Amino acid sequence: MLTWAAPWCFAILPLPLILRAVLLPHSRTRDSVRVPMFDVLVTTSGQTPGSGASIASRSIAAAVVLTLAWIAIVAALAQPQWLLDPISRDVATRDLLLAVDLSGSMETEDFTDESGKKTDRMTATKQVLDSFLQSRHGDRVGMVVFGNGAFVQVPFTQDLDVCRELLADLEPRMAGPKTALGDAIGLSINLFDRSEMESKVLIAMTDGNDTGSRVPPAQAAKIAANKGIIIHTIGVGDPEAAGEQTLDETELKAIASETGGQFFRAQDRDALQSVYTKLDAMDTRTVETISHRPRKALYPIPLAASLALSVGYQTLAMAWALLRRRRLVAVAGSESMEVAV
Repeated sequence: MLTWAAPWCFAILPLPLILRAVLLPHSRTRDSVRVPMFDVLVTTSGQTPGSGASIASRSIAAAVVLTLAWIAIVAALAQPQWLLDPISRDVATRDLLLAVDLSGSMETEDFTDESGKKTDRMTATKQVLDSFLQSRHGDRVGMVVFGNGAFVQVPFTQDLDVCRELLADLEPRMAGPKTALGDAIGLSINLFDRSEMESKVLIAMTDGNDTGSRVPPAQAAKIAANKGIIIHTIGVGDPEAAGEQTLDETELKAIASETGGQFFRAQDRDALQSVYTKLDAMDTRTVETISHRPRKALYPIPLAASLALSVGYQTLAMAWALLRRRRLVAVAGSESMEVAV
């Protein structure tokens, strides 16, 4: 589709006519006589034209060429543009952060994989999270892992393929054997502080109680709540277990309640899959689509056309004048020979 960036430039199209109308009455004029074949008479007579004598050089062709060249220049000034096909892209409207427990208890083989075979909690978690990430179109996703401390595995990104690749690299005890859930929430808050998104959601998954945080989970949850961060907690451990592997459901429920989130229990792979399915349905995504149409500048075309018209006409005019001059010289020479004879 053709459009013009400065269509008001076409208002100057009649400018040459206006200037001619204004300036022509003030020019000095004299009476003159148009003599056909004046140049031939001058050549054959051998006389020099007097003052004021001239050969009319402007023709209809010249007027047409000048008019077309002027129109082309004005068209170039109006900046013609060709609208290309629209390009659309989705812009994230929410930041979603996953906090994954890498403590030693994630090696416990009490889950099943996709084929139904027994596997450890870490493997089952990665399979479920991978499926969950594939449906996160429209979100910026990040990942925090925690053990003895908390670490950023994936900063916020819309490149879900990269996020899935780094998820696949996770192994139990990579961050130490303990469970620093409070530190993971604190690190997540720092990441969200750098975000300009209005919607901020943290999904924290752990299979034990907090055993190594410098910041108590309850205190971290209060800070998150004040900053508008929603935390959903998922307990994948056995609440009947003893020692450090005991799942503190009370604490996880308190964290979720403090921030406006929900607590989920998942004691097997199917239950964990169901939890993420519920989260996907509960936290609906709003995708903002930005669309624009690229423009291709076409002003060089009329500009080149104007130049081609001017140069082409001048070249043809010079060639025609040279041809006529040679012809007149030949005619004059033949007439001189006839007179001599």
